[in-house]
Amino acid sequence: MLDLVIEARQAELSSGFAVKRILPYRLRRMIGPFIFMDHGGPLNMPKGSISNLDVLPHPHIGLSTVSYLFSGNVTHRDSLGVEQVIKPGEVNWMTAGKGIAHSERFEDPAMLAGGELEMIQTWVALPEKDEENDPSFSNYKPEQLPIFTDTGVWMRLIAGDAYGLKSNVKTHSPLFYVHVVLDQDVHFGLPSGHSERGAYIVKGSVEVNGTTYTSGNLMVFTKGVDPLIIAKEKTTLMMLGGEHLGDRFIWWNFVSSRKDRIDQAKEDWKQGRIDLPPLDNEEYVPLPEDKSRPAGGPPPNALS
Repeated sequence: MLDLVIEARQAELSSGFAVKRILPYRLRRMIGPFIFMDHGGPLNMPKGSISNLDVLPHPHIGLSTVSYLFSGNVTHRDSLGVEQVIKPGEVNWMTAGKGIAHSERFEDPAMLAGGELEMIQTWVALPEKDEENDPSFSNYKPEQLPIFTDTGVWMRLIAGDAYGLKSNVKTHSPLFYVHVVLDQDVHFGLPSGHSERGAYIVKGSVEVNGTTYTSGNLMVFTKGVDPLIIAKEKTTLMMLGGEHLGDRFIWWNFVSSRKDRIDQAKEDWKQGRIDLPPLDNEEYVPLPEDKSRPAGGPPPNALS
């Protein structure tokens, strides 16, 4: 019924900004095309210290980043010239393809005054045929995304298809990604039609097959089995999965089906062949020291 339960591990992105790292995990590198998942917050930062959270310009290849906020604002700038303030409930889908650089800055006045920040970021691996596509960025407003409500259930389909709903968010392979809120004692099931499925508990707790799982747990479910999820209290879930694309190499912010492509991306960033965001090009994250970690190992930093 449950293949695996992954407990989030702490990872520090910058001084004072630690996140819960969920994927990749040594026993389960991907769920469908999802190859990376970080949960940042909730954080209440003292006034004036929010800039410590800034993620400086850094590169990606071979993946799409998906940023989704529960609270707070983040300003995205990338090498395409895009500047986008990301707000709660929006879907921000950046496809790196053959190469892109972007930054995430915390500049909102409410955040600077000590407001709360909470967000999830995932990476979606691209099919081999799309790994060298031109980069792109799309922002989708909450009103563009399908919503379903029932007694004790609220959910927003972020991307893909699930529970009879279909999102207009452009994806490159079959997947689903859903934000779900359950009231206490509500019974809920997994979406059908996808071979790999997981549910991450953002807050609250659920019971599956007589065992209780809590915030920070990612439940990975057996293919073809449809267990009952029972909310033990008011609970927020992020449900995700889809069809497996094949194994991928990961190093730092690079994902590829080919190890030599990872090596090329390292050299491209060192030599300045991946452009910096034109609206944020005064500083950047240098290539980390390569300590001979296998390319399939977890990235050494991240929220994107």
